[in-house]
Amino acid sequence: MDDVDALYSLPLTEFTAARDALAKALKKSGQADEAQRVKALAKPSISAWAVNQLYWKHREAFDRLMATGQQFRESQASQLAGKVVEKTFGDERRRALSDLSRLAANLMQEAGHNATADIIRRITSTLEAMSAYASLPGAPHYGRLAADLDPPGFEALAALIPDAGVRKPPRKQVAVSAAGAVCGSEKTEQSRIAEAKASLCDAERILKEARAEASAMDSLLEKANQEVKEAEKQKRHLDAQFRKASEAFDEAERRARAAAQRAEETARAVEDATRGVEKASETLQSLLR
Repeated sequence: MDDVDALYSLPLTEFTAARDALAKALKKSGQADEAQRVKALAKPSISAWAVNQLYWKHREAFDRLMATGQQFRESQASQLAGKVVEKTFGDERRRALSDLSRLAANLMQEAGHNATADIIRRITSTLEAMSAYASLPGAPHYGRLAADLDPPGFEALAALIPDAGVRKPPRKQVAVSAAGAVCGSEKTEQSRIAEAKASLCDAERILKEARAEASAMDSLLEKANQEVKEAEKQKRHLDAQFRKASEAFDEAERRARAAAQRAEETARAVEDATRGVEKASETLQSLLR
C-alpha cells in the first residue's frame, strides 16, 4: 500500500488532514508536482469511502463481486457466439452485492456513521458499476474512489462485451455467394442482432433484479435503524427508571438508618426511665417504713 492508498484507507474524518500533511511532506522533499497532485485529491463522499473500505478491509468479498463482472462479459460473449450458457452469474452477483452491502453497513456503524437507506443504495449502485467495468481498461481505481459511480447504460454495456457488435461477412464470401446464400447470410445477421438484443434484455433483467434486492435491503435497513432507535429510547427510559429506583432505595435506606437510630435512642430512654421509676419506688418504700 503506497501513501495515497493509505489516505483512502483512513477513517473519513482523518482524510483531509492526512492528505495535506502528505502534500506538505512531498513538497518539502522536493517533489513539488507530486505534492500538487496529492493536494488536489478530493475527499471521498461517505458512500465512496465505504466502498473503498470494502476493498481495503474485505478484499475477498470485493474480489468475488468483481469476478462476477468478468463472468458476465464472458457469458455474454459466448451467448452471442451461439453457445449455450448456464446463467448462474446473475445469482452469484446478487449474492456478492448483498454480502458487500451488509458489510458496508457494518463498517459505517462501527465508524460512527449513520447507514441510511439512501447511502446503502448509493453504495450498491457504485458496486454494480464497478462490477460491470471490472478490470477493463479505464476502469475505476479500486480503493481510491472519491465519488459515486453509475452503472453503465445498455449501449455502454454492449460496448463492454467482446464481439458484441454485429460482424459483416467477408466481401470475398459475398461476391461468390448465390442469391440463396446471401439470404441465408442476412438471416444469420438478423439472428445475431436478435441474440444481441436478447442479451441486452437479459442484462436489463439482471440489473432490475439486483436493484430490487438493493431496494428490499434498503427497507430492511431502514426498519433495523428504526428498531435501534426504539431500543435506544427504551434503554433511556429503563435507565431513568433505574436511576429513580436507585434514588428511592438510597432514600429508604437512609430513613431506615435514621429510624434504627431513633429506636435505639428510645430504648435507652426507656431503660433510663425504668431505672428512675425503680429508684423512686425504693425511696418511697423506705420513707413509709
